[in-house]
Amino acid sequence: MVTVKNESGASVVGKEAAKAGEALSRMSDRSVPVTVGVEEEYLLTDPVTRQVSPEAEKVVALAAAELGERVTTEFTRYQVEVRTDPHTSLARLGEQLRSTRASVSRAAARLGLAVISSGTPVLGQQTPPPVTPGDRYGRSVVTYGALNHEQTVCAAHVHVGVPDEATAVQLSNHLRPWLPALIAMTANSPYWEGQDTGYVSWRSTTWGRWPAAGPPPYFTSHGHFRELVDTLVTSGTVMDRGSLYWDIRPSHHVPTLEVRIADALPTVTDTVLLAGVIKGLAATAFTAMHRSQPAPEVGPEILRAACWRAAHDGLAGDTIDPHTGRLEPGTVLLERLVDTASAALDTADLASLHAAQKHVLIHGNGADRQRAAYRRQGHLPDVVDHLIRSMTAVDRGSDRQDASGAP
Repeated sequence: MVTVKNESGASVVGKEAAKAGEALSRMSDRSVPVTVGVEEEYLLTDPVTRQVSPEAEKVVALAAAELGERVTTEFTRYQVEVRTDPHTSLARLGEQLRSTRASVSRAAARLGLAVISSGTPVLGQQTPPPVTPGDRYGRSVVTYGALNHEQTVCAAHVHVGVPDEATAVQLSNHLRPWLPALIAMTANSPYWEGQDTGYVSWRSTTWGRWPAAGPPPYFTSHGHFRELVDTLVTSGTVMDRGSLYWDIRPSHHVPTLEVRIADALPTVTDTVLLAGVIKGLAATAFTAMHRSQPAPEVGPEILRAACWRAAHDGLAGDTIDPHTGRLEPGTVLLERLVDTASAALDTADLASLHAAQKHVLIHGNGADRQRAAYRRQGHLPDVVDHLIRSMTAVDRGSDRQDASGAP
């Protein structure tokens, strides 16, 4: 018989404990690389009017000829979702993201459309937005009413491979204090309905209105997670496990922990930075979990305040560091985030990570770049043009050009 301690200090006995210990041992073994996969959500745009276009089903049908089931529709007819395979190499992940973006852009171009990767539409949308046909989407419209009116928002989700749900719950506890730094790094939604919101991430700010959204709770055990989810589902607060919109959640259909905090990112370089940071943080956390080191139990009030501050000020301002409770420059938190993740990455991944970090430190996050494109002539359609160029930028030169707003 084997006995181990879970995160609440309670004893877990027998075969389940042995299985959990073996799983953590495998995940903490540096010879077993952590896998990450990415989901990206895009907006379809008319390149003449720069307004969003409700032709997602047609674009998905065309793109599926190359991407198969890796491309699909989303809640509104303005949105296209793609997913990568699981990867152990950041360079390979970047290659697949570039080819995937190119495939979707080609499909859209056949219909006279363009694709952008932004957390929100720049020039607005029809309200309520046109909803993609489907039973689940229809239930959401009936259940949540006007909350669905602001569903034309796009995110980048990173899936970390885990052996089981219990491990995913523990990993969630270890990653949640890093949410504010991740928001500041990935903010890319300053505009809504043709207006500057005053936030760098309006998407993450409004997303908190949903009944199970924002930073996840600190789970004292796997049982705590299961009990809470059962209560939310049986009470009708959420329709099902797929309606848990926490910024970090164990996936309900694949063996991963899904980190959902980021806005849709303008370039592949930005997405590789996000995936690399999460991969490194996860590898570090697996080692801590194997050594029975508890996750920092940051209070929900401080974490929520820190996330709001990060969504408002981003890298250019100050953000609360949940680990200390002190106000720190966003760029300092970014460097601390990358340094922590770097300790667990190999040489090849470090090269990809540091190149992407340098790009963001020089040019700012996506929101900074959107605003730079606007300042060139004070013309919001220029922001859409910048996002169209960024979508398939293939080299540092293209990224620099888009970031500066140069023609």
